[in-house]
Amino acid sequence: MLETTDAQADRSQITAPHRELLDEVLDKWSLQVLEELCEQPLRFNELRRAIPAVTQKSLTTTLRRLERNGMVERLVTSTRPVAVEYRITPLGTTLQDLIDALLGWTGANMAKVERARERFDAEA
Repeated sequence: MLETTDAQADRSQITAPHRELLDEVLDKWSLQVLEELCEQPLRFNELRRAIPAVTQKSLTTTLRRLERNGMVERLVTSTRPVAVEYRITPLGTTLQDLIDALLGWTGANMAKVERARERFDAEA
């Protein structure tokens, strides 16, 4: 029988802080914001144009949450008028492969998920 170390056991448990972080990183807009910022730094309105369905309020909330969690940094440039640019942090960059994998998985499996939903809804 395989033995697990305390460190391995701790990593496999999903605690309240883990759930909170996952909720904040995997929410409706965070994945799209992170995907855009992994490509290049963007100003607020550039992000809005890149993600047209997001409202100004939702984008502001998402950026603040990602900044709080250390995934995104906000840089104020000393231009006239003052501009704010958002960029991915080194910590945020560690998510890029995971984001790509999630987006790839959804693209590869969306048709199967839709069929499963249709079967489920037909039985309900």
